[in-house]
Amino acid sequence: MMRKAACLLIVLSLAGLAPLPAQETAAPPRTDVAPLAAVQTGFTYNPEGRRDPFKDLLGGRDLKQQTALGDNQMFVADLILFGIVKNRNVYTALIGMPQGYPMFAKVGDKFADGYVLSISETQVVLRQTHERGIPLMRPRDVIKEITEEL
Repeated sequence: MMRKAACLLIVLSLAGLAPLPAQETAAPPRTDVAPLAAVQTGFTYNPEGRRDPFKDLLGGRDLKQQTALGDNQMFVADLILFGIVKNRNVYTALIGMPQGYPMFAKVGDKFADGYVLSISETQVVLRQTHERGIPLMRPRDVIKEITEEL
């Protein structure tokens, strides 16, 4: 029974619930220490030549319209034609992006440097209007054809 009481006293003292043996009395507070600095209640931002990270970069504008497929990152020369699908007399091209992912493109869909001009049964005509970000004087037509594999 004494053993259980001793174990209980140890567990309770570790949990902080049992009274501990008398300890030294607390020392009186020191008066020679300077008071702590007052806690700052407000926060101000000093950019020092850097961009303000809290400023709204969109300036209140919404991103509802998308000007090009793939966020303007796909170039006409990098596209690979996988196939052409016809549904209700409308052709849709199955195009492989540079990362290897397929996507569907219709007439008028835009890319970083051009757009889809036309789609026929065996080919897709892409009009390239820019080269390395510079507008071309005369747009260039790039033809992607389906070739039969034997």
